[in-house]
Order: sequence, then structure tokens, then C-alpha cells
Amino acid sequence: MIKRLQYFNAVVETGSISETSRVFDVQPSSVSRQLAALEEELGVRLINRNTRTVSLTEAGKTFYSYSQHIVASLDEARRTINDLQDIPKGKLVVSSTVGYGEAVILPLVNGFRQRYPEVEISLELSERVKDLIEDNIDVAIRSGELADSSLVARKLQDNDFILCASPEYLETGSSLSTPEELVDHQCIRYGYAGWQHWYLMGEPLEKLAIGNGLEVNTVNGQKQLLLSHCGIALIPHWAVANELKSGRLQQVLPDYHFSPQATPTATYAIYLKREMVSPKVRVFIDYLIEQIHGGKQRF
Repeated sequence: MIKRLQYFNAVVETGSISETSRVFDVQPSSVSRQLAALEEELGVRLINRNTRTVSLTEAGKTFYSYSQHIVASLDEARRTINDLQDIPKGKLVVSSTVGYGEAVILPLVNGFRQRYPEVEISLELSERVKDLIEDNIDVAIRSGELADSSLVARKLQDNDFILCASPEYLETGSSLSTPEELVDHQCIRYGYAGWQHWYLMGEPLEKLAIGNGLEVNTVNGQKQLLLSHCGIALIPHWAVANELKSGRLQQVLPDYHFSPQATPTATYAIYLKREMVSPKVRVFIDYLIEQIHGGKQRF
């Protein structure tokens, strides 16, 4: 339909089917067929033709005013889309867990906005795993394996889990010099499916017996319980980096490597698998990786 409108407009503006054929580099018969098909579709004659000239009918004059606007709007839409493919701009919806979003993503947002001021970020922090299509998510930040083949994952960083507690708790609790002594402590579990056990990584892999304590379903919840001197938690290093630096929390058993799963885990930026990735998505993920691995922001 659009090609027919373009031919029709060109015939009106050049006054010639043959000249229109030269503009579009097609045979005059092709232009004539498209015009005839347009008239048949509309059920009205638009152009009076003879061997030398063409002239608009009354209906053709009215239709031409609309056709001009349609083709002009399409051209403008194409220019806008092409610009979007070159310059990162528009609304970018990012979904992340609360803990990772607050600890890692939010501190990087201002720097990203300064570099790409035409990208408007909408950051949704939730423990619920959202569907990228149904929830109109551009980028999702997730940990674990990628099950959906329609998605692409780029690794942001390994989940470097550590044991930590507040100095106040450690002063009052039982001694703790080996992993086996964790059974005598208040252990704060992360109540996320698949992450409720604590493993001592190595050969062989050892599933640890740990003491009863509290359970909470967010990493931030774990951190708050740690700061309230409630016990020991297995938690990602990025979640407590600032508290470790300030001394409000202290790493426990630093010579051992722990994990809440039997295999190491990582955090990924997830987006839909498409032939062309939107520039705003591409530059956002590139920026996260640059900042996380470039030494400008350590977690």
C-alpha cells in the first residue's frame, strides 16, 4: 500500500508516469499497475490518463492531500527509528532484585545518565522474577542459570559469597575457627528457593550443618539482621562491601570458600534475543560491565 501511495504522489508531483518510473528505477508499466491497483482498492478513479499527460480527478485531488501526509509521516517515522538506532535514547526499563539494585545498580545510574542524557531509566526493584515481554522489561538483572532460549545473558560478575557478622555478635558468640563450628551459631538463612543450604566449596564438596537462626527472603534483610547483631550470614560480598570497609561488619572464616549452591553462581544482565539490540540496552549493559570490572566501582 505504501509503495502505491509513493508512486501516486510522484505521478501527481512530476505529472508523468514515465518520469515517476525513472525516479523509482522501475518500468512505466509497473507504475501503471500500482496506480490501477490503488484505484481498484479504493473503488474510485484517481487519475485521468492519456498518452502524454495525467490529470487528477476530483477524488484524486482529495486523496492526494491525505496521501501526502501519510507518506510524510512514514518518512518521519523512519528517520526517527534510524536516529534511535544510532543514538541511545528513550525509556529504558530495568528490573533487578532489591539487594543488587540498591548496592550495585543505583550507585552507577548517575554516571550513566551523564554519559547518555537522552536515556530515561526506570528501575524496578523487586524479588519477583518478571517476564521481560509481559512486563515490558528491557534489561533484567538476575542470578542463576538461564532457562529461556529466547533470552540473552551477559555476565556482570561472579557472586562472591562470604560469611560475615557484626563485631558485637562475634564478641558474645561461641568460638568460631572452623566451618564445623557454625552449628553452634545463629545462622541467618536467605529464604530463596535453592539457596537455603551452605556449602564449603572444594574437593570434595561439603554440605555444612549450620545452627538455627533467622530466615529472610532478601539480601538487604540479611544485611539488616547482621547489623542488628542477630548472627552470621552467607551473603554476596557486593551486598556488604561498604559495611566491611567501615568495620560495621566483619568477614568470618576468610580462608574458606562458601556458596549457597553446589556450583558457583553469577549475576547476569538479561535481555530479549533480537536481530538488532536497541542502542539504549547495549550501552547500558556495556556501562555496567565497564564500571564493575574497570576498577571504578568495586563490589
